[in-house]
Amino acid sequence: MISPAELALLALAGYRATQLVVHDSILDPVHTRIDTWQQQRPQSGYREAGVTLISCVYCAGWWLSGALLATWLLIAGRWDTAPVLVAGSSQSKGRTRRCCPPSRTAS
Repeated sequence: MISPAELALLALAGYRATQLVVHDSILDPVHTRIDTWQQQRPQSGYREAGVTLISCVYCAGWWLSGALLATWLLIAGRWDTAPVLVAGSSQSKGRTRRCCPPSRTAS
């Protein structure tokens, strides 16, 4: 379990990382290169997704916060005790779960 102090630290780190990626001028050269790269083929969905990822506060915030949480869990040695939803494995510790019930066929 993450303590309230650790949670507050992770929340502040996630907020600052999001601001750094989306708004700070230190990454303006990166933003310019990615924008130029995307304008070479504007119809490319992958390139559009890349631009959206670094320019959208909500998109960047979710991904950066998830990366920070995963890094924290790995460094702190708590990956094994993390909830299944966080660890992303439905078969951790020998448990098997189905995300959806089996479909029923109409007779």
